[in-house]
Amino acid sequence: MHNLNVLFMGTPHFAVGVLEQLLESKINVVGVVTAPDKPAGRGKRLQSSAVKQFAQQHGLEILQPTYLKSDDFQEELKRLNPNLIIVVAFRMLPKQVWNYPVHGTFNLHASLLPQYRGAAPINWAIINGEKETGVTTFFIDDKIDTGNIIDSKSIKIEDDDDVESLHDKLMVLGAKLVIDTVRRIEHAEVTTQPQFENDLLKPAPKLTKDNTKINWNQPKMAIVNFVRGLTPFPTAWAELVVNQQSLKVKIYKVEANEEQHTQTQGASFYNKELKCICVAVTDGYVLIKELKMPGKKRMTAQALVNGFEWKDDFYFKS
Repeated sequence: MHNLNVLFMGTPHFAVGVLEQLLESKINVVGVVTAPDKPAGRGKRLQSSAVKQFAQQHGLEILQPTYLKSDDFQEELKRLNPNLIIVVAFRMLPKQVWNYPVHGTFNLHASLLPQYRGAAPINWAIINGEKETGVTTFFIDDKIDTGNIIDSKSIKIEDDDDVESLHDKLMVLGAKLVIDTVRRIEHAEVTTQPQFENDLLKPAPKLTKDNTKINWNQPKMAIVNFVRGLTPFPTAWAELVVNQQSLKVKIYKVEANEEQHTQTQGASFYNKELKCICVAVTDGYVLIKELKMPGKKRMTAQALVNGFEWKDDFYFKS
């Protein structure tokens, strides 16, 4: 049986649930590596990562290196001398870091690898209309999310799941998988399998302004899944043309409607009975239930039209 000294690396809230489970399971965490504090908000005050805040509350040693290859960080690594590194939602590691511990460095990824390698696996699984996803632990190598798989657990994606709800389910599932993986390493019971490669693998690239814009030329369910896969963050957006002016509108909640029509894609009107903004698409309508206009807060379509007249010549541009 191996006595483990774990160095934990992570930054966002998703990683906090895993770190919490490590502590509750009495696994020896010798330190936490997280992102440097960053300016945030209107006042540009320095904001600590979710992992740093949790680590401070539990008296853990915290490292926030800017450069993982720096001599200073390499010295800290030697001082802490971990024999296992666990990575959850951090950044790509140089070989001199992931290759340091004798029991290796493993990563928790929020997909069933090799599907959805990349920065936004939870979002893209919903966007693509998947019915199942999961979490995977794998040993890190010199590429992104390609190392040998240790274990995985799957979960159903419900029709009403958005990024927030699925994120929370996967965080709980992922924490359990990490503990299982640690115990297997601890008892020298690890077996791995290489990831396969083929043309059917779907990526999970970083979300940008360009790839979060709604395309109203798509079928209604593709648009519904697109919005679900970006709610509540970073949020799908659309270009609304009002009196020949383009407005950037954030869309949070939509439904599909199969009613047939002869309108052009993107044409819109407010439906008082359904209390929503109806947008024409190729195979029916997309019903906008919640949205955010520029300079306004997030609100229901009904609340919006109480103070804003929605005219039938307003349209969404793809």
